[in-house]
Amino acid sequence: MVTLYSSPSTNCSGAFSSYSNSSIGFYNYHYNFPISSRKFGSHKISLQINAVRMQDGAVVAQPSKTQDETPLKKLKDGIFSKEQKHTFDFDCNKDKSTVSITVVGASGDLAKKKIFPALFALYYEGCLPEHFTIFGYARSKMTDDELRNMVSKTLTCRIDKRENCGEKMEQFLERCFYHSGQYDSQEHFAELDKKLKEHEAGRFSNRLFYLSIPPNIFINAVRCASLSASSAHGWTRVIVEKPFGRDSESSAALTGALKQYLKEDQIFRIDHYLGKELVENLSVLRFSNLIFEPLWSRQYIRNVQFIFSEDFGTEGRGGYFDHYGIIRDIMQNHLLQILALFAMETPVSLDAEDIRNEKVKVLRSMRPLQLDDVIVGQYKSHTKGGVNYPGYTDDKTVPKDSLTPTFAAAALFIDNARWDGVPFLMKAGKALHTRSAEIRVQFRHVPGNLYNKNFGSDLDQATNELVIRVQPDEAIYLKINNKVPGLGMRLDRSNLNLLYSARYAKEIPDAYERLLLDAIEGERRLFIRSDELDAAWSLFTPVLKELEHKKIVPESYPYGSRGPIGAHYLAARYKVRWGDLA
Repeated sequence: MVTLYSSPSTNCSGAFSSYSNSSIGFYNYHYNFPISSRKFGSHKISLQINAVRMQDGAVVAQPSKTQDETPLKKLKDGIFSKEQKHTFDFDCNKDKSTVSITVVGASGDLAKKKIFPALFALYYEGCLPEHFTIFGYARSKMTDDELRNMVSKTLTCRIDKRENCGEKMEQFLERCFYHSGQYDSQEHFAELDKKLKEHEAGRFSNRLFYLSIPPNIFINAVRCASLSASSAHGWTRVIVEKPFGRDSESSAALTGALKQYLKEDQIFRIDHYLGKELVENLSVLRFSNLIFEPLWSRQYIRNVQFIFSEDFGTEGRGGYFDHYGIIRDIMQNHLLQILALFAMETPVSLDAEDIRNEKVKVLRSMRPLQLDDVIVGQYKSHTKGGVNYPGYTDDKTVPKDSLTPTFAAAALFIDNARWDGVPFLMKAGKALHTRSAEIRVQFRHVPGNLYNKNFGSDLDQATNELVIRVQPDEAIYLKINNKVPGLGMRLDRSNLNLLYSARYAKEIPDAYERLLLDAIEGERRLFIRSDELDAAWSLFTPVLKELEHKKIVPESYPYGSRGPIGAHYLAARYKVRWGDLA
């Protein structure tokens, strides 16, 4: 039997092939359609397909006649193999299918600043299906025109693609509509469903809901959308924004509640850092370059650092942040997900489940995080250049006696054969001296280095370091030792530098563009599976509870500084120097 993986086709150059990993569900209805002769390699085959449309949108098909058994076998064993799933260059439902995208919480900042601009960028690039509709849903009273006016203020065209920008914007906005309703009202979602059907106009409908709302109303919105506004025949998918709970217990409760109304393969837990260009390039850098894979182990790597810093505080969102803190907001998700991608073993294939299986193995191999391996801090007010910068507790939405950390550093270890004994250091903070996110791989000293005397007593200055700068100014560079030109023997530390802005003329897509496109196409590898989430929370929940139970007072650091001094002592304990401070 041949399985045709069906999802809305796109003409987006370089996009992942669309397919569905799941064919679980009830048969809804059947198609019987002829396929004209197609060439695969040097062979030509003709098929008559009797296809069955599944509940989640997959199509299961059985050929009734073949003219050449050999190419058909190659079609089955190669083209649809687990390792490489390609779509045909045709779509059995091309003129009949449509995608309806509903942004729940459309009046919020995330929707205005990220989601709608990302959808427009996909439309501009030709990555959205031919037939699509976008609906905003929120409690605010608003007309279609008012939504379009709000959205239009945040839309921009790429620097390298300005032609017909205004025309494209108008065409996109014509596809945007609004429906006002409560998040816990099945009646209001039923009204939304009626409007969606009007725009779907009898086409085969697929629906994507993006929950850009606070986590305390996730379940109500999912329940109402699932019961009153799901697609009758195609797939229904829901994108859920972090935070996914506050600890293991609340996360498990949230997952359990979601699964009352959705299957796991309908839930797309989004972590936008996984959609960043340099994070996605991690596996390419490692697995497609022979020079790196042999070095990717405890034998050559001394430590790995994951560093996140922002040069602004919590202005405007102190109330939300105080409920979670920097560990839950950044370390438990963004940095830990990057660590898992960095440290995983070679997956069987690039299939989503194979990659996520390897990430889970890494997380389950990690040593429980101890309080002694964690440093927390909180920024205080500071005056610099005549400007007074407020402290965290100066925010009116934050309690004056708050112990919520705005900075944290931690040392983690992976107890497996590849990484045994290698410290994985994380550091994340707000109101620091710079804004950046980077991965730093510090290699071991060269044994018996002939040039040690040229470096003096500080051998750290002579070690190689691979730096992957995620943001800003995306770059990959390798620090090497080099002879300074001249008659003497003077050594210098130089960078072999790949600066993306200099190498590639094309503007780098926003992370939300990639993740939205993947969700539409059913590609799950950049989304978090429930067992990944459980493993991640099991690492951090005990130390989070200990911090709160013992009321650990965060170390103060001035706004705009490099963070608390305790982070340096933590690194020094493992004979490590933070790479961003060198």
